[in-house]
Amino acid sequence: MTLTTRKLGRQGLEVSAIGLGCMGMSQSYGPADEAESVATLHRSIELGCTFLDTAEVYGPFANEELLGRALAGKRDQVVIATKFGFKITDAKMAGTDSRPEHIREAVEGSLRRLQTDHIDLLYQHRVDRDVPMEEVAGAVGELVKQGKVRFFGLSEVGEANIRRAHATHPVSAIQSEYSLWERNLEQDVIPVLRELGIGLVPFSPLGRGFLTGAVKRAEDYPESDFRRNDPRYQGENYDANVKAAQAVRDIANGLGAKPGQIALAWLLHKGDDVVPIPGTKRRTYLEENVAAAAIALDAAQMEALDHALAPERVSGPRYGEKMMTMIDR
Repeated sequence: MTLTTRKLGRQGLEVSAIGLGCMGMSQSYGPADEAESVATLHRSIELGCTFLDTAEVYGPFANEELLGRALAGKRDQVVIATKFGFKITDAKMAGTDSRPEHIREAVEGSLRRLQTDHIDLLYQHRVDRDVPMEEVAGAVGELVKQGKVRFFGLSEVGEANIRRAHATHPVSAIQSEYSLWERNLEQDVIPVLRELGIGLVPFSPLGRGFLTGAVKRAEDYPESDFRRNDPRYQGENYDANVKAAQAVRDIANGLGAKPGQIALAWLLHKGDDVVPIPGTKRRTYLEENVAAAAIALDAAQMEALDHALAPERVSGPRYGEKMMTMIDR
C-alpha cells in the first residue's frame, strides 16, 4: 500500500499520513546500524512514508548527517522536519538556546548536514525560557522569507506560547508526545490547535515501544537504551501498564493486527490533522507501522481503548524529573 497524505496547518504543508521518526537510528535505542537504517529510509520512500523527522541534537548531528547521505538524489521525494533549540557543547546537550543568532547558526548547520538548500518544517525543539517566543517566531519567519525554511513548528509547547508564536508567524505543526498512554494534550493543547488550525505530530506514538507488546522490564534493557531509565518500564509501574495495555492486545487479536498497529490506528482516527511519527531503524517495523493506516476502528473499539488507557490507569510519569522540567506545560 501507499500512504495517503494529510495537511498540517493552513499554510500548505502536506505530508504522508504516517511519518518516520529517525532518532533511534543514531541514539537511545541500542547500537546504530547504518546499512539497515539507510535501507529503511529508502523503503519508507517506496511506501509513501515520506515525512522524515530528525534534529540537530540527535547524535548529536549524526542523524542529520545520516539522512543527508541516505537521501542523496532523493531529496525531492521527501518532506524533512528538523529542530533547533539546544546548546550543544562537547557533543552533549547543554541547555536551551533559541537566541535568533543561534537559530540562524543552527539552521546553516542543519542545511549542510542534510545536504539540502531548504528545511521543509523547522521546529523549536524545546521552549527557551530566556528568549521571548516572539523573537523565536520572528527569526524563523525571516528564514522562511529567505527560502531556507518552508514551515514553522514547535515541540512540547504549552497553550500560551503556541498563541504567542502563531500571532508572530503562522505555526503549521506542534510536535509533542501523544499516544494511547500519554494523553496530556487533550484538555488544553489540542483545543487550541483546532482553534488555530495547527496540525499535531505525535512522537512516541507507540509509548517508546510499550504499546507494541514486545516489552521487557527496564532493567532488562542495556545501559545504552533509553527505556532502562523510563519510569513507566520500572517496577510496579511496569506491572500496571502491562495490565492496562491488555485492551490493545485484545483488539489487535480480534482484528488480526499487531498491537502497535492498533495504537497508530487510534491516533489516525483522532482527526485528519494528526500525523504520528513512529520511530524505527528496521524495515520490518516500518512496514508494520505503515500498514496501520489501513486499519479501521469502530466507535466501540475507540471507546474501549480510551477507557482502558485513560490517564488514571497509566502508571508513572512519562519522563524522569529532569526531563519533565523542559516541558512547557
